[in-house]
Amino acid sequence: MKRLQFWFVMMSAAALTMGLGSLAFAFHSGGVAECSGCHSMHAPKPGGSYLLVGSDASSACLSCHEHAGDTGPSSYHVSTPSADMPAGVPPKQRTPGGDFGWLRKIYKFNLRGTDITVDGSEFGHNVVAKDQGYAADPTKTIAPGGKFPSSQLGCQSCHDPHGTARRLSDGTYVRPARTLGSAYAPIIASGSYTASSSNPNNPTAGQAVGVYRLLRGLGDDSQGVTFDGVAIAIAPSTYNQTEATNQVRVAYGASGKNTWGNWCATCHPDMHSSGNYVHPIDESLGTAVANNYNAYVKSGDLSGVAATSFTSLVPFVENTGDIATLKSHASNANAYLNGPGTSDKVSCLSCHRAHATGFENMLRWQLEGEFIIYNSQYPGTDTTPTVNQFSRGRTGAETKAAYYDRPVTQFASYQRGLCNKCHAKD
Repeated sequence: MKRLQFWFVMMSAAALTMGLGSLAFAFHSGGVAECSGCHSMHAPKPGGSYLLVGSDASSACLSCHEHAGDTGPSSYHVSTPSADMPAGVPPKQRTPGGDFGWLRKIYKFNLRGTDITVDGSEFGHNVVAKDQGYAADPTKTIAPGGKFPSSQLGCQSCHDPHGTARRLSDGTYVRPARTLGSAYAPIIASGSYTASSSNPNNPTAGQAVGVYRLLRGLGDDSQGVTFDGVAIAIAPSTYNQTEATNQVRVAYGASGKNTWGNWCATCHPDMHSSGNYVHPIDESLGTAVANNYNAYVKSGDLSGVAATSFTSLVPFVENTGDIATLKSHASNANAYLNGPGTSDKVSCLSCHRAHATGFENMLRWQLEGEFIIYNSQYPGTDTTPTVNQFSRGRTGAETKAAYYDRPVTQFASYQRGLCNKCHAKD
């Protein structure tokens, strides 16, 4: 039985990695996957629960989504093992959500005479995955701006491994009760990606596709919190890649209560309370901000145009839930770089990645110092001059990786923070 299970999991992984079959036959395919890929009837992980192949839910997830020896970026991997990124070497993966491997980094430096240590727990969502060495956040016992216990945070907190929610042929989203005697549209494919002949992302009447990334929603209760709407987005089928040449554009959408801000607020509700509104979320950009975004190229350069202004370092949410529109905008080859219109929206994801980044507070760029590029270099402990305020213990290679390998020439020689993409204060 153990040999059979091992063969099954390895062949499933090979099919994903080498492209055998098609995306339509990927492991999850928008809903509940092969049961034996995550559960073992006769040889579950000792000390675990639910007959999982890992000690906990996230460990089971990372048994496929983290691979030792992976040179990366590679397919569906979202975490780099410690052995593959010794001191000074960055995580390998470049997914839109980020690499959990940043949580394993610890940086020490001296700033203005004070020794500072920045623990990797500051860099992202601290999922609990015992088998891979991930533990709960050591300082934040509950979610910032909420009450969700950090000790319970795992991949399954945000993603539904059984894929309950789905998008129907008419574009509506449902989460069927799946009770005895009920009938509901079966899921035929992922629903996360641009459509192609091998990925039927266009369900016909009586069919459905999954929601983006199997994310929870529509009244789904997860460990004491309830997700109200759904999170709308479409990604290119190949999304884990260096952005040294081509950016990956995930087309984020919004419709009614189905907004990313509303979705994130499930665990961080006080971030959205009227008395705590530090930064607008789910609000239209308006004319001034949209114009700034479209004109901003880099510090000191406002010569850009709307048709080429998009950057995945500062994404925005399109004011539409129309899947056909979003599919035409998602790209991994710079095929659609249009900036926002006045009704498009700022989102949590405009500044943060969902998993982890190389910067505190899982931000997309360094915000602890005024320069993200200094003297035409990515700041690092190995660059000249070394400015600890900007390098913050990272090597130049680690800093570059955190910006997904972009050539430094895409920025100004003294580039300030990317808040300026919207606010143009530099």
